Amino acid sequence: MVRALIPAGRWPGHRTPAPGRTLPEVWAGRWAARPDAPVLIDGWEGTRRVDAATLGARTAAVATALAERGVAPGDRVLWCARATLPSIEALLGVLRSGAVLVPVSPSATGPEIDHVVADAGPVLALCDRERPDAFSAGPVVMGVDELAAAAAAAAARTAPGACPIRRPGDDALIVYTSGTTGKPKGAVHTHASLLALLTAWDWAPEDRLVLCLPLFHVHGLCAGLFGTLAAGASAVVFDRFDEGAVLGAAPSGTMFFGVPTMYHRLAATGEATALARLRLCVSGSAPLAPDLWHRLAADGVVVLERYGMTETLLTLSNPLAGERRPGSVGLPLPGVEAAVDDADDSGIGELLVRGAPLCRGYWGRNDVVSGDWFATGDLVSVARDGYVTIRGRRTELIITGGHNVYPAEVEAVLSRHPGVIEVAVVGAPSAEWGESVVAYVVGDPDLDSLHELAAAELAPFKCPRQVRLIDALPRNALGKVVRGDLR
Repeated sequence: MVRALIPAGRWPGHRTPAPGRTLPEVWAGRWAARPDAPVLIDGWEGTRRVDAATLGARTAAVATALAERGVAPGDRVLWCARATLPSIEALLGVLRSGAVLVPVSPSATGPEIDHVVADAGPVLALCDRERPDAFSAGPVVMGVDELAAAAAAAAARTAPGACPIRRPGDDALIVYTSGTTGKPKGAVHTHASLLALLTAWDWAPEDRLVLCLPLFHVHGLCAGLFGTLAAGASAVVFDRFDEGAVLGAAPSGTMFFGVPTMYHRLAATGEATALARLRLCVSGSAPLAPDLWHRLAADGVVVLERYGMTETLLTLSNPLAGERRPGSVGLPLPGVEAAVDDADDSGIGELLVRGAPLCRGYWGRNDVVSGDWFATGDLVSVARDGYVTIRGRRTELIITGGHNVYPAEVEAVLSRHPGVIEVAVVGAPSAEWGESVVAYVVGDPDLDSLHELAAAELAPFKCPRQVRLIDALPRNALGKVVRGDLR
């Protein structure tokens, strides 16, 4: 059974109209409106800045240089680089050339890159450093600096020509999923789906985002960089997360996007009050523990938690103006419908979404995302007023003695113990119970009191039968716990 989560039209706020039908058109419109405004600022060397007019000229020159090397509209170009100003100019130039951007982590292994190359068939790979181990075969490999030099030479010879005309339905981006349930698949986003990002956070040209998220994933690339450019705003760019650097950049910024691991480390500094100067702090990519939310709120940092996926971009969010509920990812954003499928007696079922931000499908595969509901694989519950709470992945559901146990519920209880820094709950095979509940804990809690806390707040079948102390939880590049490594 499918039931709607929330009626359409209840989201407060407004959508800023975009001055174009594709990403490059929108960027060109924003840059032309404020040519002297800084757009990209090097977080490590604040004097290194790129204003709108310069960024427009450089990215157009990159597009010309790519065309001179045979890159045609619709071709795939792999981008495997750290987030530096030259590498970002290269990335934007790829899209201005009409090509399809395929971002890959600069720390990806040779086999991981081989999979993307074989699947997407890029004609060119852009890197910010030599990676002789990473490209055993396939595309021509070109350094970011080499491309910048070619673009400068092209600009010196002649004024850049008009960028190819693209349509909203044309492919713009292929982002590969994390591969936690098999080989990574390339989610294909069009210009139309990417332009659906600017929704309800009142993003304005005066905003400045402190951006330290990686740009090979949709959180940093689409929500962070593309959102900044589409709004005509600016970004302070770091190629890695550093607590001191983020706190130091906060006074000159207005927004910060991070993952829970970042917020945990910022809170641990004892100086998180610096973030209270920002008008908006957003958390995504993994659940933010309610206890951490309250710790930050005590420092004046009321984090806005939201929800999205590689395939769906941003779909749910706590409101900008209204209650930001700890432990909840909020309500459907404008242009998004959400529903629950096959809810159990507790009202927990799989989240389904549909709407403008969804990708058009997976590259080269038949298991495409249809125009109807997309099954996220995430289990959720819905409050009476429509706020959505993630209960865990459908594949992470623990069935013990015939009872359903949702890891997020157990983790929320255990994380309140003062000796627990982080916790992940998984199911372990059990001859007696089918699966048994096992908690992996980072910290040094008194185990007797931890079991007492669980027994006081959880039904007996939900209580961990084993608690294992470990130094750190296994995580991927975006801070998501890799539970398969714990089983």
